[in-house]
Amino acid sequence: MVRSMSARAAAHPVFYSLREYILREQESPLKHEYLAGQIYAMAGGTPEHALLASVISAKLSAALDGSRCDVYSSDLRIRVRKADLTTYPDASVVCGQPRTDPEDKNSVINPIVIVEVTSKSTEKYDRGEKFEHYKQIPSLQEYVIVSHSEPAIEVRRRVGGRWTSRVARAGEQAVLSSVDVALDVDAIYQAASRARSRRSGDSRRRRP
Repeated sequence: MVRSMSARAAAHPVFYSLREYILREQESPLKHEYLAGQIYAMAGGTPEHALLASVISAKLSAALDGSRCDVYSSDLRIRVRKADLTTYPDASVVCGQPRTDPEDKNSVINPIVIVEVTSKSTEKYDRGEKFEHYKQIPSLQEYVIVSHSEPAIEVRRRVGGRWTSRVARAGEQAVLSSVDVALDVDAIYQAASRARSRRSGDSRRRRP
C-alpha cells in the first residue's frame, strides 16, 4: 500500500486521538495511516503494484491452505501498539486466533508475517522507518519486502533478539521459515507479468 509522502512531509497542527482516527476510517472511502496522533493519506498503488500484491497473497493462501494460518489482504488494519501506528500492509499472515486491539476491534495486533510491495515513493519508508515500527510487534517473525523495480523479494527474519536479511532474486526462492513456505521469485513476477499482458490485450481489443 502506497503512503502519500507529500502528506508525511506536511506539518500537521492537529493531534488526533486513535478514536478520532477510527471514526474517520469508518466514514472515509479512502485508507489512512495513523502514527502518533497524525493521520496520513494512503494513495492507491499502480496496477503493477496491485498485481504483485495480489499474486503474492494468492501464492501464500495456496501454500497455507488447510493450515492454522490465514492470509489477509490490504483491507486488514494492523496495529503496532508500541509505535502508536495503525496501517494497512499489502498482505499479512496470522496464525491461530487473530487478536484485536482493545481500542479498535478492526485492527489486528498479532501478525506473524507482514508483506509490503514497494513503490518509488514508499521504498525508503518501507525499508526503513516502517520496518522499525513493525519490529515492535511481539508476534512478528518475518517482514517480506517485494521490489517493484526488479524480481527481488527480501525476507527479514527475527532470530532471537536480532533481525537477519536475505534477498532472493530471479531463479531463487524466498523462504518464510515461520510459516514453512517457499516463494518462487520467477513464478510470482511472471504471474504478475502475464496478468498485466492479458489486461493490455483486453484493452486493445475493446478499442473501436
